[in-house]
Amino acid sequence: MNTEKIKVRMENGQILEVVVLSKRASGIQVVIGEGIHSVKCELTPTRNGLAYAGSIMGREIIYERSREKVETDIDIHNPTLRKSRPR
Repeated sequence: MNTEKIKVRMENGQILEVVVLSKRASGIQVVIGEGIHSVKCELTPTRNGLAYAGSIMGREIIYERSREKVETDIDIHNPTLRKSRPR
């Protein structure tokens, strides 16, 4: 199984690599940590659409990638997702 990982920035400037559970243009669900100490977080687009932000255990995390670039990544990763079913 091929797990997708992205790098997010913590509010103190530290960079973390997290595992992506689901990726949509409207939000990215990630897991921080491993095993029983793992925690899920939902990253949502910021108002200007230039990044995704979320909060985990009171700390803010930011994925510095625009909504358009995430949509492009989704299209590249799974090109059949955009096509409709044949009737």
